[in-house]
Amino acid sequence: MSVDNSPGSGGGRSMVTLDDYRAAARPLVEPSAWDFIDGGSGDETTLRENLTGYRRYRLRPRVLVDVSRCDTRTTLLGSPVALPVAVAPTAFHGLVTPEGEPACARAAGEAGALMVVSTFATTRLEDIARVAQGPLWLQLYVFRDRATSEDLVRRAEAAGYRALVVTVDAPVQARRVRDLRNGFALPPGLAPANFPEQLADGCPAELSQQVARRIDPAFTWDDLAWLRSLTRLPIVLKGVLAAEDAARAAELGVAAIVVSNHGGRQLDGSVTALDALPEVVSAVAGRCEVLVDGGIRRGSDVLVALALGARAVLVGRPVLWGLAVSGADGARDVLSILAAELEAAMALSGRPDLASVDASLLHPRTA
Repeated sequence: MSVDNSPGSGGGRSMVTLDDYRAAARPLVEPSAWDFIDGGSGDETTLRENLTGYRRYRLRPRVLVDVSRCDTRTTLLGSPVALPVAVAPTAFHGLVTPEGEPACARAAGEAGALMVVSTFATTRLEDIARVAQGPLWLQLYVFRDRATSEDLVRRAEAAGYRALVVTVDAPVQARRVRDLRNGFALPPGLAPANFPEQLADGCPAELSQQVARRIDPAFTWDDLAWLRSLTRLPIVLKGVLAAEDAARAAELGVAAIVVSNHGGRQLDGSVTALDALPEVVSAVAGRCEVLVDGGIRRGSDVLVALALGARAVLVGRPVLWGLAVSGADGARDVLSILAAELEAAMALSGRPDLASVDASLLHPRTA
């Protein structure tokens, strides 16, 4: 996969890294919305360490390997994808582009990537599915009003979504200091599109807080049986950081785990997903697929995660930067940059396909 640097691709030849997109996006997004997207919880220690964690790893390349072609194709829960990079579920795409989530779905499909659609999308999940050209999973919060969650599950199945990604690391909302200082609220005219009208009582600016208060903090392992009874879709747990939880999830038959600390937006001071990844991979012992998110900014970061046992990574904020700069074109270009960097890193490491990527790629001091 090559990067399209044409003028219509989201910024021309000056946009060659994900950080280029971040710099270009920042002045285009309203400041409190930028802080909502960019920020984390508490002192943002975990947010920073998500980024710096990848810098601790060093690659151990092999030479004299035929890398005339590097194959980044894989499958995620049986769905073929062109690269081991998926779009993470991020809320309220309408904050950065009037095209909203459909633009992101088009971009993911054109890049050959899977997209995980957020419960808090600003477009109805059916409308996103209608324009999608690639596989979709639905990220799900379990609400105190279980009927709301049941409705989302049944709609997702009917619309052709291929898995449910249940977020398990947000039973309550963390204190996100930037949002508290800004008094962040959704702007008038922007709202979650997938909830019944009674959730929108009150003024639109209060809607995001209203919805957050409806997440059920009493949702436990025992409730997974209830969720499984609603659907034939595979269940993915997002937000697992401990081997004990990973092993229990595998024993209960979940299809996949996303090792994640919510992008540094929940428990500040928690372990990074990258550091937790090896123990999760070991605990599940091949019984389910393992993905990871948080801090991916380079194709070489993707390669490190794969070497530590992840099947794929999820990328959130950078896709929003692309959307802010030039809608679907920008989001597609962000994914294409990662794909091109991954291919280059694979070739320079002597790993022509994903099957050849394993822990031997990492220097022993950091493995």
